[in-house]
Amino acid sequence: MSLLKSKGFKYFKNLIIGLGASAVMLGALGKINSYPWGGMMITVGLVVEAILFAFLGLIGPDKDYYWEKLYPGLDKYGAAITPLTAGESSGAPRSLDPDVVEGRLGGMLDELQMMSKSLGSLKALQEVDFQQTGQQIEAMGNFYSKMNDAMASLNETVEDTKIYQENLASLNRNLSGLNSVYGNVLSAMKGPAS
Repeated sequence: MSLLKSKGFKYFKNLIIGLGASAVMLGALGKINSYPWGGMMITVGLVVEAILFAFLGLIGPDKDYYWEKLYPGLDKYGAAITPLTAGESSGAPRSLDPDVVEGRLGGMLDELQMMSKSLGSLKALQEVDFQQTGQQIEAMGNFYSKMNDAMASLNETVEDTKIYQENLASLNRNLSGLNSVYGNVLSAMKGPAS
């Protein structure tokens, strides 16, 4: 089995799969365009692919990680395991509870996702240019002070408007009084002449 795990075999397997797929595609192109070699090329490519797929089904998938070397028995469901790095263990080895392992792995995945988001935020913060921030804060301070001045001026205007309204009301009363006096004067002037 060491030949099947070697780097050279994996490269050769991928090369043959790629060449077989290329032969199928060229054969399909030849068949579509009605070239005489199209039928032969597609047949050769499909035979090579069929043999390779049958072979791949027999050898099984490659493992990416070999954790069972560090934790012997890890590849057996419910096995009692002790890590090789733990040294001498006191007592019996612990049993591997799949639910606990799944829960811990899920928790670790959540933590890794949160760390990833935090690192993304830190990267965005690193890219921010803080040189103009002082100027922006000063400009905001100026804006707020001018806004406060405008509000104070507006309050004064409201007070002036109230005084103006009171003066207009007083003037209106005085004019009403003058109108009635003028009406009496006119009545008095018309009375003796008739």
